[in-house]
Amino acid sequence: MFTSVDDVLARLAEAGYLASPAVATTVFLADRLGKPLLVEGPAGVGKTELAKAVARVAGARLVRLQCYEGVDESRALYEWNHAKQLLRISAGRDETWDEARTDIFSEEFLLPRPLLTAIRGDDPKVLLIDETDKADVEVEGLLLEVLSDFQVTVPELGTVTASRRPFVVLTSNATRELSEALRRRCLFLHIGFPDAELERRIVRLKVPGIDAALAASVVRVVGALRAMDLRKAPSVAETVDWARTLLALGAGTLDEAVVRDSLGVLLKHQDDILKAEAKLDLDAV
Repeated sequence: MFTSVDDVLARLAEAGYLASPAVATTVFLADRLGKPLLVEGPAGVGKTELAKAVARVAGARLVRLQCYEGVDESRALYEWNHAKQLLRISAGRDETWDEARTDIFSEEFLLPRPLLTAIRGDDPKVLLIDETDKADVEVEGLLLEVLSDFQVTVPELGTVTASRRPFVVLTSNATRELSEALRRRCLFLHIGFPDAELERRIVRLKVPGIDAALAASVVRVVGALRAMDLRKAPSVAETVDWARTLLALGAGTLDEAVVRDSLGVLLKHQDDILKAEAKLDLDAV
């Protein structure tokens, strides 16, 4: 998919994703070595967007498994279309069970979910397993089988093995520790808050029309907020949203009134807003 780290940087930028050299290097190695990529970091720093950008660059189909508490094999892997099976059984009343069973446990009645979808077919795919840390520990056993050999066993049909391996990205907000067995199968990448220069470039890219001075001011204020002891520090997504907000308000510069009235775009807890109002000194940033 990529010929070099510089190729990753350039092509992701063309797809609207500005990556750091560390991110580009890890993406290149994951592609070259054929290993899943485990991406951790705070919410809103671009973990999910990285997988989407890789899919755009590769011209690949994005297959997404959104993890949550209670997600199970039928939601992640496959399930049978029970309603259609019942109709088929009712239509063949004179058949023996052996005859009906051969028919109803076939491809026609199979409902593939993201994991099975990602390893079937020859078209290029990017498999995004999003917020892996929100899934139950038991789901990791299923992921281990898929990510180890890129194959899935369907008892009624046999083993399905990928003829073309997908590019796999697992994301985690680190709300719980993932197993060492799962980590061993992946290359690891931590995406934190970007440095000021990269964040300015991101703001200028994502918010067309914002001038350089205002973008720099936005990034400095966000940096000052991140230095405070907040329940939820503003992430890159909030930085971009705030820049868009300022443009919508027609603000060419930052003053106390504009910042105070729009803090709810950056901060999501009232105690964080009160702390920022008390401690934020615009003259110092």
